Amino acid sequence: QVQLVESGGGLVQAGGSLRLSCAASGSIFSINVMGWYCQAPGKQRELVAVFTGSGRTNYADSVKGRFTISRDNAKNTVYLQMNSLKPEDTAVYYCYVAAVGSDHDGLRGYWGRGTQVTVSS
Repeated sequence: QVQLVESGGGLVQAGGSLRLSCAASGSIFSINVMGWYCQAPGKQRELVAVFTGSGRTNYADSVKGRFTISRDNAKNTVYLQMNSLKPEDTAVYYCYVAAVGSDHDGLRGYWGRGTQVTVSS
């Protein structure tokens, strides 16, 4: 079992910044994917930024140039630096990890509980 703990959400004005953190813990053999999704009211959950299994990054077009994903592999932690925030960024942001547990039962996906980001105009 893998647990994800997110932090860093909050209320900011347009143009401001936030930094989200997500720490994975539990019986982890390896992590293949770490990333961030967002979900606004009435909308489906969407990819924001992710480290793929090959270690490459992928960003939603709407956040390129404004958001930066980073990670600390030793701490099993992923970050999302969010700059130049817009009201359209308002959503719940969820950490996602695809990992193989120490029991080697195969690759599974895990979600954090989410952290609210609200950007005022």
